[in-house]
Amino acid sequence: MKLDDWAGTLSLFETDYKVPLLPPHIAAYMAAGVELGGAVLILVGLGTRAVALALLGMIAVIQVFVYPEAWPTHIQWVAFLLLLLARGPGLISLDALICRLLARRPG
Repeated sequence: MKLDDWAGTLSLFETDYKVPLLPPHIAAYMAAGVELGGAVLILVGLGTRAVALALLGMIAVIQVFVYPEAWPTHIQWVAFLLLLLARGPGLISLDALICRLLARRPG
């Protein structure tokens, strides 16, 4: 939805989603990038732990500064992301494939 109506997204970041220390247009680009890019990276299992950490940071900002009453939803997201952070992406992921390839490499 953010990309479908980018002008509306920018307006929300200017009026409703007042993130401290960041100009609204930068916060909007960062949020869209982390949400969309992070979802794709987690789906394929590339950089899973780093992406999970980035998404946890974004959720913390949303929880504290934007929607403090939305903790029931955020707690579900946090649980899912903490599992990925702790256990990693699993055997069927690009992270695991890269580790296997690097382990086979001599020297």
